[in-house]
Amino acid sequence: MKRITTTVTLAATLALGLAACGGNDSSGSSGSTGSSAMTDSMSSSMSSSDSMASSDSMSSSSPMGSSGAMTDARLGPGCASVPADGKGSFAGMAKDPVATAAGNNPLLSTLVTAVKKAGLVDTLNNSKNITVFAPSNAAFDKIPKADLDKVLADKTTLTHLLTHHVVPSRLAPAALAGTHPTLNSDSVKVTGTTPDFDVAGAKVLCGNVQTANATVYIVDTVLMPMK
Repeated sequence: MKRITTTVTLAATLALGLAACGGNDSSGSSGSTGSSAMTDSMSSSMSSSDSMASSDSMSSSSPMGSSGAMTDARLGPGCASVPADGKGSFAGMAKDPVATAAGNNPLLSTLVTAVKKAGLVDTLNNSKNITVFAPSNAAFDKIPKADLDKVLADKTTLTHLLTHHVVPSRLAPAALAGTHPTLNSDSVKVTGTTPDFDVAGAKVLCGNVQTANATVYIVDTVLMPMK
């Protein structure tokens, strides 16, 4: 009971910090303000991701998932900030699993630090056909440092936060709108149409970015679970 109370308190603190820094409104959506209570244990969240783990590498052909064939078309104004070449470029990221690919992208260095602290690198890299809503460095910068440091120091809370950003299916832009389950055993609601999607109050900066095992949508706000 103490752990659950601490987790909820930290999540609430983080959400208040975002609001104080002028984060996006998210009325009617379930991510950046949260939509469900933190009732599932860490083992439940991780068992969801473990069931998808695979030691086989992904094919180099066009990725397929529950949403069908992906396209190469990327969307969002932030795509211009992605490096033109090297491992952090679109072509470079397509060759690596998602956690590794994110580690090569300078826009996602804070997210990568959080993933490492939570011990989720292997979970993400070994999962097949997932969608990741990846908060940019600027998204984390909206959170007061003291609040962010509290979450980064609490592995359980951090894991709930990060797995809320992962959908266990690969979503092309045509399939993005809707309510989708996450690896945190809750859901995230996406509204809008290409290219103007709203992910639970967050805007897509650069979307439909392909990695070897995931489709990534870089977003401008950290999504807030309530589990």
